[in-house]
Amino acid sequence: MTSPVPKSAIDSATELRHCMVATIRLLAHNKIHQPPGNLHRRISFADGTVARVYRETVVDVESVVEPVTLIVGFRLRGVGGNKIAHTVFRLESLLNTPLFVGFKGFVSKLWMAHDNNNLYRGVYDWDGYDNADAYARALWWPLMVVSERASIKYQIIPGVGRDSMLADPDVSPDGGQWWRPVHVE
Repeated sequence: MTSPVPKSAIDSATELRHCMVATIRLLAHNKIHQPPGNLHRRISFADGTVARVYRETVVDVESVVEPVTLIVGFRLRGVGGNKIAHTVFRLESLLNTPLFVGFKGFVSKLWMAHDNNNLYRGVYDWDGYDNADAYARALWWPLMVVSERASIKYQIIPGVGRDSMLADPDVSPDGGQWWRPVHVE
């Protein structure tokens, strides 16, 4: 899928509220982490762009039953090549964590800095295709506030977790120029 079909604003707001409550519980039990192991890794994508990991967020989970990789892309509105604005966004984005870690099925996220086309990506590990899809559709509303609407897109790759896909990009389906990783440094 290249562009999400958003849920209604009311449904999205309800899901985001539930997510924030779940996030508070996760924080209270020290189940959210930001490990440094993937920081500064560079991922090359099939469209010829390269993006760098600037943060990783992981939630403690016992097991993953239905691994899927979710890749979300968006371009910030009015930022273009403004380095200061990109830096401010990356710093501020930590405050967005409550908007996703409490969603059912969330496992981890690599936060990717903007590429040479100013496209930001989130490369996620999810448990369950439907869970990843529900999140991506609810995410449209908060992204719409700060992003060029036409740039908001996502792709779900079923049957393969994020780390497996990054270790062997050939496990993901061909195509998908903007979302398909082809090389990881």
